[in-house]
Amino acid sequence: MSTLQLQALAGLPALGLLAWVLGGCRRGVRPRVVVAGLLGQLLVAAALLHIPPLRAGFALVGDGVDALARATRAGTSLVFGYLGGAPLPYAETVPGGSFILFFQALPLVLLVGALSALLYHWRILPLVVRGLARGLGWLFGLSGACNLSVAANVFVGMVEAPLLIRPWLARLTRAELFTCMVAGLATISGNMLVVYATMIAPVVPDAAGQLLTASLVSAPGAVLAALLMVPEREAAGAAGPEADAPRLYDSSMDALVRGTADGLQLLLGIMASLIVFVALVALVNGMLQPLTGWTLEGIAGLVFWPLAFAMGIPASECATVAQSLGVKVVVNEFVSYLQLAASGAAGLTERSRVILTYALCGFTNFASVGIMVTGMAAMCPERRAEIVRLGLRSLVAASIACCMAGATVGVLTAP
Repeated sequence: MSTLQLQALAGLPALGLLAWVLGGCRRGVRPRVVVAGLLGQLLVAAALLHIPPLRAGFALVGDGVDALARATRAGTSLVFGYLGGAPLPYAETVPGGSFILFFQALPLVLLVGALSALLYHWRILPLVVRGLARGLGWLFGLSGACNLSVAANVFVGMVEAPLLIRPWLARLTRAELFTCMVAGLATISGNMLVVYATMIAPVVPDAAGQLLTASLVSAPGAVLAALLMVPEREAAGAAGPEADAPRLYDSSMDALVRGTADGLQLLLGIMASLIVFVALVALVNGMLQPLTGWTLEGIAGLVFWPLAFAMGIPASECATVAQSLGVKVVVNEFVSYLQLAASGAAGLTERSRVILTYALCGFTNFASVGIMVTGMAAMCPERRAEIVRLGLRSLVAASIACCMAGATVGVLTAP
């Protein structure tokens, strides 16, 4: 094992220790949780990265993403013409200058949203989620409802997953509620996974498979980080995974139509968030930089430098990785992946780019916290105050969980 792999191996429990210290709860952490969390991440990642048949599945996932991207391009070319990817009516003088994010990449959300709704209606997605939930329940001993929400977050968003257990939300313990929130921020939804895989494929090998692995690895990592910060002190308060997932659609056509509508809402939300938060960061930087010489991303980069080192990144590359992590928290992971795709994270080795891909794989930013808190408070108004109080703590725990995923792949990937 190389020095950098040993560095990541030491960093993985160190990140867990950081979550425990920041939580402020000195008692109540069960040894089973620590062992299951650390070993669960390593075993899941090792299986997906080093067992040949599973590794070969990465190529199939990548082919599927490519097929979705080509199909979407056919639709956007018809609707938007050359703005959506159809042949240009003029010569492109700047390579890549004709690429328009909103018209060519983001519409993929619509197709994936429709297909996700269809897979849910056909009971395929609930079946997969139920299997993951049982595995998490065996590892951590939490209630079925909590496990179901955490497992669903591997495929759906931070609001959609709690919606699946809405009848049980009020009966979750405080630790289980916090775990659901952390899992929502520490993973990404399937539709965004496809978008990000398409974006970073030129600079990250097996991008789709890597992102899917990252989301799966982050599930036990999120539970570990959450229960280290807010240990379980009550008996599990809700049943859950044995109950059937609710029927949301009347027919396959209804699933396609409503899934497309939900995708459109997400598409417009992404567009608005990108405009507003990039503009706000630019505004704050415009005031901060002349006075201090610092930017928000630079300050956040300083904070994340030790975390980058703990993931097994060489010291010479930690500043670049830390700044990308800072952009993720201050703005969002979309911008960080855009920068990775545009520059290949200049100066990073392939191993560091893969580790960064895992660490960025989560909705860990302030805007997402607001979306999640608002959505969950609407689902469970009787616990609104508790959900709001746990909001920023869940961002911290989820950020640590994402870095744990990076450290896990750092352990298993040789320089």
